[in-house]
Amino acid sequence: MSLPPRPTVPRAGEVTVPARPENLPINPRETALIVVDMQNAYASPGGYLDLAGFDIDGAAAVIDRIALTVEAARAAGVQVVYFQNGWDADYAEAGGEGSPNWWKSNALKTMRDRPALQGTLLAKGTWDYALVDKLAPQPGDIVIPKPRYSAFFNTALDSMLRARGIRNLAFCGIATNVCVESTLRDGYHLEYFGVLLEDATHQAGPAFLQEASVYNIEKFFGWISNTADFCGAISQAPPEA
Repeated sequence: MSLPPRPTVPRAGEVTVPARPENLPINPRETALIVVDMQNAYASPGGYLDLAGFDIDGAAAVIDRIALTVEAARAAGVQVVYFQNGWDADYAEAGGEGSPNWWKSNALKTMRDRPALQGTLLAKGTWDYALVDKLAPQPGDIVIPKPRYSAFFNTALDSMLRARGIRNLAFCGIATNVCVESTLRDGYHLEYFGVLLEDATHQAGPAFLQEASVYNIEKFFGWISNTADFCGAISQAPPEA
């Protein structure tokens, strides 16, 4: 017997987020804004992506949109969760040669190719690892370090969300086809409803990569919205009793 479809009419406490392939009713207090890897490494001139030769030209506009979304989320009672990707100063958490991460991480490969950069890219405590200044966490926000692309891998994310009754995840950040999509996919398999805010994500590479992630999420793993529609919807949430 098939399960009933997800309701498209809001219940008490819910608002409707305009989205594709259909609108998504959510309760803001059962929702988290997932801010993925908005670190100097990925979004600032002189950070790892910039040094490795990736295009970060669109990152500044994404930072501005995320800042507005974070502000709206806090006002509406949406839990804000920041992630920082990286490892300890000795890169033991990166896994070594026995890990595919050692072979595939472009940050680690860049440091092997340019030994002068060793210890400066995505190492905890460095400028590269830090969140960009405009997205400084505030009291009540959650900040979680993560050692791999998916924010669910080897972190307490799932437990922290379930303890707060959260079942809806709105995603923004960098990079759309790697850490953002990996986390949204894992959330799907853990029964979270994921919505990608496509204008608040950045893809450091060819445009078709962004388009492919948006298509894949819309068709198979979640919903697609944008910052204006998401912020407008959650601003309509009734005050907490």
